[in-house]
Amino acid sequence: MNDFINPTVVTWVVIPLLICLARIIDVSLGTLRIILVARGQKVVAPILGFFEVLIWLLAIGQVMQNLTNIANYLAYALGFAIGNFIGIFLEEKLAIGKIIVRVVTHRDASELVAFLRNNNFSITMVNAEGSTGLVHLLFTVIKRSQLPFMDIHIKRFNPKAFYTVEDVRFVSGGVFTVTDTRWRSKFSTLVRVKKK
Repeated sequence: MNDFINPTVVTWVVIPLLICLARIIDVSLGTLRIILVARGQKVVAPILGFFEVLIWLLAIGQVMQNLTNIANYLAYALGFAIGNFIGIFLEEKLAIGKIIVRVVTHRDASELVAFLRNNNFSITMVNAEGSTGLVHLLFTVIKRSQLPFMDIHIKRFNPKAFYTVEDVRFVSGGVFTVTDTRWRSKFSTLVRVKKK
């Protein structure tokens, strides 16, 4: 069987590809882990960290065994770059955590507020003064997965509204829609998340 394996192909193609793939996986896991740590996910983050380091050790081990092969260095760096991109992409798709949306509008916001409240969003509205006069200031804390819905309807009711979105690490009290456990189901085979 060894007659069919070309050592040059293994050295310059197979090993670098495996190193690149390992780096893509471990950096993607690392990116997700950092984001989950920032959001206080105490159970899933350490599990991802375990696999991240295990895969990293395998990749770096191959590089250290083949220090004269420049293809391994390039594969290691390429895997790191692609892994960052994929990790961020996965985090956006999982949409973990809560965000605060602040909307500032000169127009009457009562239709937008009524629509959002009818769709089970909790909205706080305050009359305020902006640089060009009186404005309506709306606050809401929502799940990140709900941002596309919010974005569409803010633009529909108040196309010229100014709004900002920020991550929220901790929320206590308040009124929220039914919990979106989509991301938990993706990890349910790995760990059971304990409810407080």
